[in-house]
Amino acid sequence: MTQLNTPYPSTAYLTGFLRSRGFDAVQEDLALALVLELFSATGLQSVREHITTLPEPQRTMRVVAFDEQFDRYLSTIGPTLAFLQGRDATLAHRICSRAFLPEGPRFESLDVYIDEDGGDPLAWAFGALGVHDRARHLATLYLNDIADVLREAVDARFEFVRYGESLALSQPTFEPLADALDAPLNLIDRTLLALTLAAIERHQPRVVLISVPFPGAVYAAFRIAQAVKAHDPDISTVLGGGYVNTELRELKEPRVFDYFDHLTLDAGERPLLALLDHLQGRRSAQRLVRTYRREPETGAVQYVNWIEADIAFAEVGTPTWDGLPLDRYLSLLDMLNPMHRLWSDGRWNKLTVAHGCYWKKCSFCDVSLDYISRYEGASAATLVDRIEAIVTETGQTGFHFVDEAAPPKALKTLASELQRRQVAVSWWGNIRFEKSFTPALCQQLADSGCIAISGGLEVASDRLLKLMKKGVSVDQVARVTKAFSDAGVLVHAYLMYGFPTQTVQDTVDALEYVRQLFENGCIQSGFFHRFACTVHSPVGQHPEEYGVTLQPLPPITFATNDVGFIDPTGVDHEALGVALRKALYNYMHGIGLEQDVRSWFSFRVPRPKVAPDRIARALATTE
Repeated sequence: MTQLNTPYPSTAYLTGFLRSRGFDAVQEDLALALVLELFSATGLQSVREHITTLPEPQRTMRVVAFDEQFDRYLSTIGPTLAFLQGRDATLAHRICSRAFLPEGPRFESLDVYIDEDGGDPLAWAFGALGVHDRARHLATLYLNDIADVLREAVDARFEFVRYGESLALSQPTFEPLADALDAPLNLIDRTLLALTLAAIERHQPRVVLISVPFPGAVYAAFRIAQAVKAHDPDISTVLGGGYVNTELRELKEPRVFDYFDHLTLDAGERPLLALLDHLQGRRSAQRLVRTYRREPETGAVQYVNWIEADIAFAEVGTPTWDGLPLDRYLSLLDMLNPMHRLWSDGRWNKLTVAHGCYWKKCSFCDVSLDYISRYEGASAATLVDRIEAIVTETGQTGFHFVDEAAPPKALKTLASELQRRQVAVSWWGNIRFEKSFTPALCQQLADSGCIAISGGLEVASDRLLKLMKKGVSVDQVARVTKAFSDAGVLVHAYLMYGFPTQTVQDTVDALEYVRQLFENGCIQSGFFHRFACTVHSPVGQHPEEYGVTLQPLPPITFATNDVGFIDPTGVDHEALGVALRKALYNYMHGIGLEQDVRSWFSFRVPRPKVAPDRIARALATTE
C-alpha cells in the first residue's frame, strides 16, 4: 500500500525498460484494486457480514455506529468514489451539505475549527467558493471512518499507506511476519488473494516481479507471493524495491525464499536482465547481479553479485503506465498542508531528472547506497522526449520529479528545453536550497511550469547544518526560498529535530528561524520529522564523529535499517516535538506569527538567541 492518487513509479519504469529490451511485460496495481474492492458496495456488504460474526465484546462503538448507519454507507460509497476519481464533480454540492455522507468519529476533528459565533468550521481553509476541495476533504474523512472500522473489526494492522508496517520495519527476525503469514486468512487477505489469482489468470505470467518501496507494503507483497506459489509453484517470484534496498542487505533468513525465488538489490534493470537470462538458461546462477537466492544443495541464503555495469540512466527508456487504470485512482484531501496535498491530490506522472544525488554528503542520509551514491543524468532533450511521450500516453500534464535532490544545472537546461519546445506542463520536486537557485533561475523554472518545490532546511542551526554537511546556511536558505516564493512557487521545508548533540537552545532557535521564514514569506509549508539514525548513513557508520554512541543491535537475520543511539545531551526531544508541530501547523495558517516562540511549549524553555529580524536582514543582503 503506497498512495491511492497515483501509481508508484517503479513498475512503470521497469515495464517500459523490459519492453524496450523485447520482453512481454505487463503491470498491475493490486494495492489500488484491493482498496476499490473493499470500499465498494460488495466490499461493505462483506464487512457487515463479518461484523455479524463478531462476539459482542469485540463490537466497538465505531463498529456499532457503522452497522447502525450501514444503509447510508452502502448507498453513498459508489457515488463518493466516483467523485474522488473525478467522474462526478457535481456530487460536491451534496457532500458539502453535510447531510449526504454518514459522519463518524473522524468528522469530530472539524469541531476544533468552529469559531466563537458557531460559523462555518471549514471557511478558514476553503472560503465560500472552495466547494470541490471542501467536498474532497469531507469524502476523505468518510473513507477514513470506514478504514477505522476495517481496523477495529477485521484487521488491526490495516492502514491506507502503512499496512502491517510493524511486521517489517527494522525487524531483526522474520518471526513476526512468518506468524502473520501462517495465520488464517481474514477478509482483507481473502480479497487480495482473489485479486492476485484473477491477475495471474489474465496474464499467465512465468515471472512475477513485486516492488516494495516501504515497510507498509511488505506484508501484502508476501501474501501475493504466497498466493502465486500456492497456485503455481513454477512461476518465478522476485522481490525488489526501496525496502529491499535499504533493509534486507544483510539477509540471512531462508524462509523468505518459501515465497520469493530471488531478491534483487538497487536499480533493477541490470539484475533483472541477468536473472531473466538465467531463467531462460542463457547464464549460470553464479553470474547473477546483486541477487539473493536460496542455494539448492544447502538451503542457505546466497548472495551473488557478478560485476556488470548498471544500465545508464539515459538508456533506461521511458516509463509506461500502460495497463494501469489511470481513471480509477482517488484524489484525496486528507491533511490540510499545502505540500502534502500534492502527494495525495491528483494523478501525477512520476519521473526522475537524474539517478542518485549530486551532493551525497548529508550525514543523516543513506549516502553509501546506490540510490544516493551513483549519480547519473540524462540530456534535457532526452528528458523532454520522455515527458512528451508520457503526456501523449496518459493525457496528463502534471509531473512529480522524484529525485533525492534535482540538480539545478539539469533543471535549468530542462526548463530551457520545455520553453523552446513550448511544452505546457506543471511540475514539482525536491531540491537542495543552494545558492545556484538565483532569482532569475527560480523565475525561469516557474515559467517552465514549476508550481512547488521542497527542500531540507532540517535543523535551522548553522552549527548543526555544518555538522550535517548540508552545504547550506540558514541565511542562504532564506534567500533561495524567498526567490522561489517571489516567483509564485510554493515552498515546503523539511524540518528535523532530535539530531545528535541538538540542545534545547538549538531547538528553540530553530523554531524562531522557522517563524521568521514564514513571517517573511519565504516558505508556505513545512513538516517536522524526528531524526532517525540508519545503519547506512554517516551517523550510523561513524557515530563517534557526531558525539553519540550506537545502541547494540540484536542478532539480525531479516531486516535492519534504523538503529538507536545514546546522545549525551539527554534532551527529551519528543516533548519538544509536540510544540514544534503545533507551532508549525499554526504558522502554515498564518496564526501566531507575532507570538514569542516560547509560548508554544508547555514547559519553560530558554529565550531564543536569534535576533528577531535575522531573516529580514539576510534577505536584504546578497552573498
